[in-house]
Amino acid sequence: MIDVTVENFESEVVTASLSVPVLVDFWAPWCGPCKTLGPLLEKLEAEYAGRFKLAKIDSDEQQQLAGMFGIRSIPTCVLLIGGQPVDGFTGAVSEGQLRAFLDKHVPSEDALTAEAEVDEAHALLEAGDTQAALAKMADALAADPANDDARFDYVRLLAATGAYEEAEALLREPLARIPKPLRFEALAHWLAALQFVQQDDRGNWPIEQFDALIAANKRDFDTRLAKARVLMAEGQWTAAMDELLEIVMRDKAWQDGVARKTYVAILELLTPPKPKGDAGVPGKSAGGIELMGKSAQQQDETQQLLDSYRRRLSMALN
Repeated sequence: MIDVTVENFESEVVTASLSVPVLVDFWAPWCGPCKTLGPLLEKLEAEYAGRFKLAKIDSDEQQQLAGMFGIRSIPTCVLLIGGQPVDGFTGAVSEGQLRAFLDKHVPSEDALTAEAEVDEAHALLEAGDTQAALAKMADALAADPANDDARFDYVRLLAATGAYEEAEALLREPLARIPKPLRFEALAHWLAALQFVQQDDRGNWPIEQFDALIAANKRDFDTRLAKARVLMAEGQWTAAMDELLEIVMRDKAWQDGVARKTYVAILELLTPPKPKGDAGVPGKSAGGIELMGKSAQQQDETQQLLDSYRRRLSMALN
């Protein structure tokens, strides 16, 4: 537990919430319900053993912070993840209600173990030890089979290292869900491209050989798709999307819309990951608690490129 003021708010709340959920408790010394809720919060912070951080703000002394959050009554608690409020509640609640609130957002012990394993795997990858990284990712998924982040990273590395059958096996469960998670569908399309290059004779064609056939028949969609898959396997993402877009513009429904689906998959694979913990609607929590004065982040070059390709697809579909 830490007492927060205007001076340390940025470091102890906003920055800290990028790595661990931070529960901010707005209270005051004269508030009766605060005296009930406060000790309970401190007890659970100790019991959850670092899975969330408790920050207390005296709303009388820190009126600027209370105003930023639009606090109208106390006690009010706001949970921040990824630098933004995601949920909150007002008034004293029971221990059971508080546990239920925390368990919606705070990572489980298994999830933390898996996260640590994944972090170690990435460090091993940077050091060039791919096999050890694969082993760590396998441990992460074993520790928390429901951890989609661990599964995604593991499947992506398996595919990148040519372990296509293992990657395909690990994709079966998420691809059986309704709806299918988009990022796992995206991995499946990338895996299909990698397998195509390995199994199809056209996987060894030079690009000029594809282009010659396409020049002779602009509607040779099978050749266009094969070219796009080769480009995907080589990491030439925008060139692959350009080819797929040519199919979409001529026949949106060809082969059950495979060109559009593959194009969308590439956009998903190129999209930068969100900060840990979905921040939801910027400046507003799921409980309706507002944080004023949030400024919009500027798009980087990657995001601008992705937005451009999304617009091109939208125009082709309309």
